[in-house]
Amino acid sequence: MKLDTLKHGFDVTGMPVAPDVSYWSPEVMDDLRRQGWSQTDIRRHIDLSAWQSFTTDLPRDPYVNRRWKRMSWLTLDDEGNVTTMGHCPMAQGGAFNDADSMADRLRYYDPLTPAFLERADVKAFVSAWCRLWGIEPREPVLMQITGVRGEGQVDPLQGQGIHADGCRALSILVLTRDNVAGAENHLFADKAGTQRLADTKLVPGDILHLRDDQVFHSVDGIAQRDAAAPFERFIVIINSRFVDDFQNRILRRHFPDAVLDASA
Repeated sequence: MKLDTLKHGFDVTGMPVAPDVSYWSPEVMDDLRRQGWSQTDIRRHIDLSAWQSFTTDLPRDPYVNRRWKRMSWLTLDDEGNVTTMGHCPMAQGGAFNDADSMADRLRYYDPLTPAFLERADVKAFVSAWCRLWGIEPREPVLMQITGVRGEGQVDPLQGQGIHADGCRALSILVLTRDNVAGAENHLFADKAGTQRLADTKLVPGDILHLRDDQVFHSVDGIAQRDAAAPFERFIVIINSRFVDDFQNRILRRHFPDAVLDASA
């Protein structure tokens, strides 16, 4: 379970020995070991405009107002290739999600499209992400494209506030940020928010890596910078090694042969 503070430092057991220097700079691994989070960008590795095009046909999120979303469960096969695992709902227990619309319930979403998942730069990204975190074959990896658009103001977290996602490995990649005021990310050593670690505003192509069992996070509300035009902010969320018992029970039910977090 998540630590309430970081004053005793990080437990780095289970972290990979060396970074994937062909994709991630050595500083990313150093940051994760030293402080539990790292921010970098992957614009040189992906066709960002092509990825952005996959935000246009997202279905509305049936559980959260003014949000759109697709998600898929991925894994590595024994040869290290990225494969889809099949259907499984998303599940977050109340210990990790304070929003009444999402906590302690199964949530079903349309999968990411084959046109997206079959892209070479998407497969390369997932593979590199798994190497960064030391994810092994048959470990479930959840990948989402999700975001908000519209007018006025919106809380992208829908009441979650400062929270954890219930896993050990989490990354947030910004795809679009158009006409947005707000949406600054905040990192904390405690859920109460008394120990602020960092504040950052991600732009398209930036990615924030978090040891989610060590670092809490939140994001500010979103409003229109120009009131005459709508806003839009879409992100990719990718995470694995779930410590949420609720999610792990559902994963085991749908994927009996999956490798789940040994301590969960």
